[in-house]
Amino acid sequence: MNSAMQTDFDRRILLINRILIGLIVLITFVPLVYILIASFMDPTTLLAKGISLNPKDWTIQGYQRVFSDSSIVRGFLNSIFYSVAFSIITVAVSMLTAYPLSRKDLVGRKWINIMLLITMFFGGGLVPTYLLVKQLGMLNTVWSILIPGAVNVWNIILIRTYCQNLPEELIEAAVIDGANDFQIFVKIIVPLCKPILFVLFLYAFVGQWNSYFDAMIYLKDPKLEPLQLVLRKILIQNQPNQEMIGTNTAMIDIQRIAEMIKYATIVVSSLPLMIMYPFFQKYFDKGILVGSIKG
Repeated sequence: MNSAMQTDFDRRILLINRILIGLIVLITFVPLVYILIASFMDPTTLLAKGISLNPKDWTIQGYQRVFSDSSIVRGFLNSIFYSVAFSIITVAVSMLTAYPLSRKDLVGRKWINIMLLITMFFGGGLVPTYLLVKQLGMLNTVWSILIPGAVNVWNIILIRTYCQNLPEELIEAAVIDGANDFQIFVKIIVPLCKPILFVLFLYAFVGQWNSYFDAMIYLKDPKLEPLQLVLRKILIQNQPNQEMIGTNTAMIDIQRIAEMIKYATIVVSSLPLMIMYPFFQKYFDKGILVGSIKG
């Protein structure tokens, strides 16, 4: 809006919006800076002096101990694998389901949509799901993490709506040129759906990266545990691995080391998400807005 055309009321509203957005950014940014600086400080110094910007008060012992622990490194690699594989699977399944549902000539389209919507409001619960995973032989395997939650009805609805907003003339022109349904899907629909697919990939990655409950229920082998289970022991149970604290360590030192490791592991576990967001940012507005509004 042109500044000359703005009324006093418009200026007040814009000022209030800027203040609110600034407060939200500040509320989000300050804890991140605190954790980042605290991860480089000795817990004793942190408790005595608080956050210090003096490099003399900093140390990298927390990161050294974190990366010396094989369980954290293994959990980090497991989480990367689970998050990438789960995101690819759920986006592929959602796309393959959503595109046919966007076509008005699909037989039984209405009833399929209704059945999918029912699953958004009613679920079997934890015990039936656990028994199903067990009967399928997926217990204590990577498939128990990747398969049960792969079908996301909300993702299907977003992609379906996105496909419905695509120009019908493109498909008609492809049919006239002799393209079959598979060629239309691969060469036209998928490239045009890249914005919504990238956004849903990021959402699935973040959700799986932060997830620990399914792994805690279905996995018993420590070698398959994701990073979040290792962090749970450190952050909640306050039990750092013996590789990080050493053999002959007093209880006070154990608590100090656990506090130091806590901040370092939070930073390490957040790095993949902070690295990914800038690359996916350009797809957010186009992907979500078009996918959520039917034209």
